[in-house]
Amino acid sequence: MISTAAEEDPEGGRRRDPNNDGETTTTTIPDLRWRSWIIPIVVIANVVVFIVVMYFNDCPHKSHHCLAKFLGRFSFESFKSNPLLGPSSSTLEKMGALAWGKIVHKRQVWRLLTCMWLHAGVIHLLANMCCVAFIGVRLEQQFGFVRVGTIYLVSGFCGSILSCLFLQNAISVGASSALFGLLGAMLSELLINWTTYDNKGVALIMLLVIVGVNLGLGTLPPVDNFAHIGGFLGGFLLGFLLLIHPQFEWEENRVSLMPGTIVKPKYNTCQLVLCIIASIVFVAGFTSGLVILFRGDNLNRYCKWCHKLSYSSKSQWT
Repeated sequence: MISTAAEEDPEGGRRRDPNNDGETTTTTIPDLRWRSWIIPIVVIANVVVFIVVMYFNDCPHKSHHCLAKFLGRFSFESFKSNPLLGPSSSTLEKMGALAWGKIVHKRQVWRLLTCMWLHAGVIHLLANMCCVAFIGVRLEQQFGFVRVGTIYLVSGFCGSILSCLFLQNAISVGASSALFGLLGAMLSELLINWTTYDNKGVALIMLLVIVGVNLGLGTLPPVDNFAHIGGFLGGFLLGFLLLIHPQFEWEENRVSLMPGTIVKPKYNTCQLVLCIIASIVFVAGFTSGLVILFRGDNLNRYCKWCHKLSYSSKSQWT
């Protein structure tokens, strides 16, 4: 696809034309350079996994209070058991839900990743996948499947770690940690490429409002907001490292380098400083999170008010 310099980008800003000193023109510049395929595969995979989970749940053979019994073994649990139209919490736990005790004591580390492919119900699945498709496709078109796929998986993993550090008496499932990772990456991409956007203030405010509202909703039952926060922080830091744009002047010089032209550096000083800081913070946070997790420690002991950031119950949907 080809976008004009006046077309809004995913964050709501406008990409500047490097040949016009920051003013918006109708000159076309390539912006969406890749075809999106990894995000559609992620969406399809989540749907397939949900169908498999419902198959193994087999509500009619385990309970007499199923919904939509005409679906046979794909029937939903009762509203009392699961208001999101899905399987039982015991089935989710067997299929790989995030469970602190099984990860720490039984070393089932794979749950840190499998939980982000499970969903509590049809409503949960539709809400998450619509948002992942809406945000992820555009990011993948702009930055490619390697970078966006990495952010999606690693930020989801980060969300699982933080969730385990605070919620140790509940199971948790859902792709929202990875979704918040994409939101965090969008924010850091806007900040690290600040000089390449017009309407940057509006874009920043819009992103902060979206993130703030979603984190606020995360305090409602039965949402695992710690997974949201962990995913957002992971994606935010990774965005500085993976979604950095070269300076427009460097791109111009690379295309039409004339004799005697002063070559601009590929990245400005601010971009490099942000990359270094993000690298240090990410490695330190990720490593320390894993160490604390497998020591079996509970961060609620050190933060008396942190429990207010997320609703606590037996089952958590992220």
